[in-house]
Amino acid sequence: MVKLITGLILVIVGVLAGLYVGGWVCFVGGIVDVIEEIRSENLVALNIAVGIAKVLFAGLLGWISALVFILPGLHLAKTS
Repeated sequence: MVKLITGLILVIVGVLAGLYVGGWVCFVGGIVDVIEEIRSENLVALNIAVGIAKVLFAGLLGWISALVFILPGLHLAKTS
């Protein structure tokens, strides 16, 4: 029973981590980074490129961060 509850908690944490990393940190953060850099007085091309890369890889990074928690959680839930 403890393994099942721990597994379900890990799956929930995995979903939340994926949404946070992929949605907020990378996607929204990347857009904000690009806008802030364009509005600044000194444009640095590398900062704009990093912001664009964050937006482009948001889905992949969200999935990876989610799977770090979901896979062990599913394993724990199945073995209980």
